[in-house]
Amino acid sequence: MGRLSRRTFALAALSALVTAAEAQAVPGSRGQGRPAGGRWASEGEMRGVWLATVTNRDWPSRSGLTAEQQRAELLTHLDRAVDRGLNTVIFQVRPSADALWPSPHEPWSQYLTGTQGQDPGWDPLGTAVAEAHRRGLELHAWCNPLRVAVHSDPTRLIASHPARRNPDWVVKYGSRLYYNPGLPEVRAFVQQAMLDAVAKYPVDAVHFDDYFYPYPEAGQTFDDDRAYDQHGGDFSTRADWRRDNIDRLVRDMADGIARTRPGTRFGISPFGVWRNASTDPLGSDTRALQSYDDVYADTRRWVRENWIDYICPQLYWHIGNSAADYAKLIPWWAEVAKGSGTRLHIGEALYKAGASGQPAAWQDPAELSRHLTLAAEHPEVSGHVFFGAKDVAADPAGAMARVVADHYRRSAAPPR
Repeated sequence: MGRLSRRTFALAALSALVTAAEAQAVPGSRGQGRPAGGRWASEGEMRGVWLATVTNRDWPSRSGLTAEQQRAELLTHLDRAVDRGLNTVIFQVRPSADALWPSPHEPWSQYLTGTQGQDPGWDPLGTAVAEAHRRGLELHAWCNPLRVAVHSDPTRLIASHPARRNPDWVVKYGSRLYYNPGLPEVRAFVQQAMLDAVAKYPVDAVHFDDYFYPYPEAGQTFDDDRAYDQHGGDFSTRADWRRDNIDRLVRDMADGIARTRPGTRFGISPFGVWRNASTDPLGSDTRALQSYDDVYADTRRWVRENWIDYICPQLYWHIGNSAADYAKLIPWWAEVAKGSGTRLHIGEALYKAGASGQPAAWQDPAELSRHLTLAAEHPEVSGHVFFGAKDVAADPAGAMARVVADHYRRSAAPPR
């Protein structure tokens, strides 16, 4: 290693000054202590991958592996992220009202051992944080806030599960169980459970996915009548009340993270359409499900009011899609993020590349690379996250390899 060049020394000094300025920001005050309206000079670029654990989607490859086998698979995912030029791993540590760390509030995840509540003999989250940081990666703790189970039978949960002990917290919808966000005690509990991870580990961020109220299913009703009767009196419609419940969950979680570990960020990866322009003139030129109306997530408000540190909308459509065109959604989200203080990263559907049954655009290995090229035209976009880790590994169409060749030849620090 040679001596630092003047330019490198100057950049290091500038980074230190920015870090010091961030440290002086008022904890819990979203938007204070950081500039709005575009990138910081020292911002870096998000190059992330989602590492999903629900139903063993990405990791572990199956439940019941030994601790040594699970650890080896996890480290392989981290090493692969480095090899592909990525800088962030978004690790699903609370897939279904359970935990991938020793939590005093919720049971060990069944996706580790095959048995809910069984100690796997090691600490996956603690290991992931330490090993990611050792490799220069950020580790974001990905939590699903309200899903209780991917089945609809409460008796399949262990007897000590909070959902068994508090059956009035739970709503059956379709083939799954959910916590009811209309109950203040539910919102308080799920925040307590998730903040335990923030208190114990130096995670770089907490990350919510796109599941708030469940996605609509034909013939199904989310039965929250009693909660609405008890807590919805100030609202003219149930939809407004439901949106307020999710708003409260988001705001309170942001404040809890800031109190528990100042400097840890909070990001959300919602469905990629807020509202269609045919519904709302502020909406996008799309004809798709609307997160505002269908899952009661007012994602645009969270950005405009800077309640969260970053948003990563799942723009899982190809360029030219007739219902939701990637090329139209990028400028829409860029305009939403402009001047807000909330960073904009884009969720990319790597899993569609080369997959059977997908449109012809997804059979072209250059499709994802074109996404990054198009997004680079908008300075508000500060990076991309790819779903998911097993697709980074398999890369059947060579789409990830093309992204790396076209865009990730040089390393980049993650946004700070």
